[in-house]
Amino acid sequence: MRIAVIGAGAMGAIYAGLFAEAGHEVWAIDLWEAHVAAIATDGLRLEGASGDRIVHGIHAATDLAEAPPCDLYIIATKAAGVASAARAVAAHRDGDGNGMVLTIQNGLGARERIAEHLPGVDILLGVAEGFGASLRGPGQVHHNAMNLIRIGEAAGGESDRAERLAALWREAGFNVRAYDDIDQLIWEKFICNVTFSAPCTVFSRTLGEVMDDPALWHIALGCALEAHRAGFLKKVNFSFDDPVAYVTAFGAKMPKARPSMLLDHLDRRRSEIDAINGMVPVLGAELGFPTPYNSVLSDAVRAREEGF
Repeated sequence: MRIAVIGAGAMGAIYAGLFAEAGHEVWAIDLWEAHVAAIATDGLRLEGASGDRIVHGIHAATDLAEAPPCDLYIIATKAAGVASAARAVAAHRDGDGNGMVLTIQNGLGARERIAEHLPGVDILLGVAEGFGASLRGPGQVHHNAMNLIRIGEAAGGESDRAERLAALWREAGFNVRAYDDIDQLIWEKFICNVTFSAPCTVFSRTLGEVMDDPALWHIALGCALEAHRAGFLKKVNFSFDDPVAYVTAFGAKMPKARPSMLLDHLDRRRSEIDAINGMVPVLGAELGFPTPYNSVLSDAVRAREEGF
């Protein structure tokens, strides 16, 4: 199968590496020229839970137009890059139109941003959990684990296509399952992200450090409860009744972890704040309730990013 991974950052590079090792023709598309050049010239150095090695044979480019039509397009950019990636896929599929489109994102809104540029295309959504991925330099990626990727049809419901796609991922060494209500899983991860992303970033703490400080944990739970209220009003079919217990259990599994938003700030990169904590005030305005915790912390994150 010919696979395009659009956004070959920390997570996207792992996808590209394992699919290439499984024998697929992989095109890694990324705007970082030095990263693309390193992959094309020296291969991708992949380290961590799946072993340390150099993966050769990945086609790397800064423009999707350089690739031939693909059977699968994986949009793995940050939230801010989803719209431009969808535009590129739309142009690339014009002469073909048959390639599956899967986006794996943090936060909310990816489906809507893609639909603006790929109207009428049945896309698939994914949620990744517990990889702990980071770029170590051009052509070098590390990951701490290979926990789980959940995928499903954006429109919901059981799908043979999603099951086949999950099997393809499993054959490449990933732990992947198809679900008939991917929206539920996206929301459940969203609430966990909201709980820790902005609080850990603003206060420069790990998950465990936020949880161990009563004042910071009170703020983080305020963020969580606002996000949960939005989902409840949106009639999301949550798998839990107690959001505090849910996010507490999530954080307890990885107390030393630092969310990707904090890692972005440590590297002086703009984060995905608008798709995570910043999305809660948008939902609050739509649904008619105040969101003081997420509003203040989102503004604090954005203010810091003005200096980047």
